[in-house]
Amino acid sequence: MDNTEENAIDLHGDEEIIEVIDLHDTEPGPDDLADDLGDVDFGDPGNPEDDNEGWETEDEMEAEAEQDDSELTFSKHTGSVFCVSLDPATNSLAVTGGEDDKAYVWRVSDGEVVMECTGHKDSVTCAMFSHDSSLVASGDMSGLIKVWKVETKEEIWSFEVGDLEWLEWHPCAPVLLAGTNDGNVWMWKIPAGDCKTFESPACQATSGKVLPDGKRAVVGYEDGTVRVWDLKHGNAIHVIKGQDGHQGALTCLACNKDGSLMLTGSVDGCAKLVNTTTGKVVGVFSVEGGKAKGSKDEEESNSVESVGFCNILPLIAVAYLDGTLAIYDLSTQVLRHRCQHEAGIVHLQWEESSSVVSTCSLDGALRLWDARSGNLLSEYRGHTAEILNFTVNREASLAVTASGDNQAKVFCLQRPDR
Repeated sequence: MDNTEENAIDLHGDEEIIEVIDLHDTEPGPDDLADDLGDVDFGDPGNPEDDNEGWETEDEMEAEAEQDDSELTFSKHTGSVFCVSLDPATNSLAVTGGEDDKAYVWRVSDGEVVMECTGHKDSVTCAMFSHDSSLVASGDMSGLIKVWKVETKEEIWSFEVGDLEWLEWHPCAPVLLAGTNDGNVWMWKIPAGDCKTFESPACQATSGKVLPDGKRAVVGYEDGTVRVWDLKHGNAIHVIKGQDGHQGALTCLACNKDGSLMLTGSVDGCAKLVNTTTGKVVGVFSVEGGKAKGSKDEEESNSVESVGFCNILPLIAVAYLDGTLAIYDLSTQVLRHRCQHEAGIVHLQWEESSSVVSTCSLDGALRLWDARSGNLLSEYRGHTAEILNFTVNREASLAVTASGDNQAKVFCLQRPDR
């Protein structure tokens, strides 16, 4: 059997083979991608010190509210904005989902709304583009998932599951995965709707990620277990549990560029490095020296909120609820830097081709850190509430943030080395 045939996703056992999908094309090459925003001059966001002059005696939040380093503010949402993602093909469109039961697709250059995703019954907590940017999926907390065709602005598919925990597109096919409160993971071929479920113990499937090969998905659960699923055959290849698993609910997952390693983070205060081929835990990271490990009281432990791999150096980043960003050396597993925030970190993202890692936190600021030195490169403010999610474009020239202040903002990321 050739590789292409082996990579086909079979959603109904032997009865029906969904179209043959070439899964070797996991990422479009740079030549195929339109870098629409690469040369846009977004101007100077100004000097933060100047903006805060004269406010020293005022309430700190008021002073921060006066400073806005953003290039553009998207304010169509009438409630907190929970999620944001950029279209992978051109990085010129953003989709945001909010507490107002809506998702909007809009242009990052001018904030113009391209499409409104309506008809949801609850807060839209998941919204993202398919691998080729032709489709947008939006999912609300109640479990109503809708898929929209960007070109025609039409809803082409919808489905209702239990309370939704996460939503993820396949990296190279029109296939959508979702994890729910009851522990099930669903997979659909869009728009045909052919469906497959991956059943597991009755506890939340709290996080999930399709590996770059497109054949496997990693799912983390509320009971601390991690499963690596074979998407074609529907079986769990590895189950990481007990001492190898976490002592609390999984909060986040990430994999390296080739999918050979994954990082898992949990409320137990630990991040674990797992070999996806063997299912073996090959590293454990905790800034508290292991004190939180196995702690029965979750409040005592310092929850891991976000994890990620650097693409160009053997470094990983682990973000904690206490505001610590820890940079570890992957080969020695030694802590290299602690980058301290005043408030809890919500999310981190490495730049695609540098050693810069960005963080957003509950204090409403976006920060860029140099992982080699541990130094803070820049800080961007403008939100009057916590940043709940953000994403950085491929060129690392723009960041788009989603906040509890009902706004999404576009920041121009300026650095001396660019």
